[in-house]
Amino acid sequence: MALKKQTVTTLQKMKTDGDKIAMLTCYDFTTARLIEQSAIDAVLVGDSLGMTMMGYEDTLPVTMEDMIHHSACVSRGLKNTFLVADMPFMSYHISDQQAVENAGRLIKEGHANAVKLEGGAKYCSRIRAIVDAQIPVVAHIGLTPQSVNAFGGFKVQGRNVSRARELIDDAKKIEQAGAFMLTLECVPEKLASLITEEIAIPTIGIGAGAGCDGQILVYQDMLDMYDGLAPKFVKHFAHIGREMKDAFNEYSDQVKKRSFPVTGEHTFKISDEVMEELKK
Repeated sequence: MALKKQTVTTLQKMKTDGDKIAMLTCYDFTTARLIEQSAIDAVLVGDSLGMTMMGYEDTLPVTMEDMIHHSACVSRGLKNTFLVADMPFMSYHISDQQAVENAGRLIKEGHANAVKLEGGAKYCSRIRAIVDAQIPVVAHIGLTPQSVNAFGGFKVQGRNVSRARELIDDAKKIEQAGAFMLTLECVPEKLASLITEEIAIPTIGIGAGAGCDGQILVYQDMLDMYDGLAPKFVKHFAHIGREMKDAFNEYSDQVKKRSFPVTGEHTFKISDEVMEELKK
């Protein structure tokens, strides 16, 4: 369990001291309470909730209202764990003013500690504007799911010289713009390690190798809640999906066989006198 409040400063110190940062996604109060009782340093209320919680094929339909709702739910389960909330598709793309207004909503209404936005150097003005409003920003480059249509699918980024150089340049400009942390998604391990060495702010990898300053996974992926399906970079740390299905089936079986609920163990009593009165 995290014994002290994680902040922008403590997360930066972890990079400086060479301590790895452990992050997970989180979308609800119940899961947040469990994470708060663990050694996880930070959580992301990702727009991935569109797929994991809402059943969409991608993150694009997620709205600001969706993000605010889920972020507020998660915040009520946390005390020391740092909370980052995603800025969904088209919530910051139009203007710096739009970006600041929506980032402010995630802080005020969603009770997040920081916001995350996707995109490289072309979004530096958005990052500067949000940071100028005293809101911490996490940037996100590499595979950016909101750009899935432009990328032509979910593909590893930075495998050729020009694209790799672009990602390095993006990372440096993002740092200069004021982001305090950078997410690297589906970037080759050696390139992610180089970027981590080139910038002073912490890098958080997802499919980017162990050279990053920290790691993040979608919690449903790492708990194997999708019938064994997961991206290559995911490790299953438990098989909760299987356990849940077994429990659901056992519950159904006991209900149908009348072995649950058990009188006295799972039920409440009423006096015989009251029952006699009711029968009159």
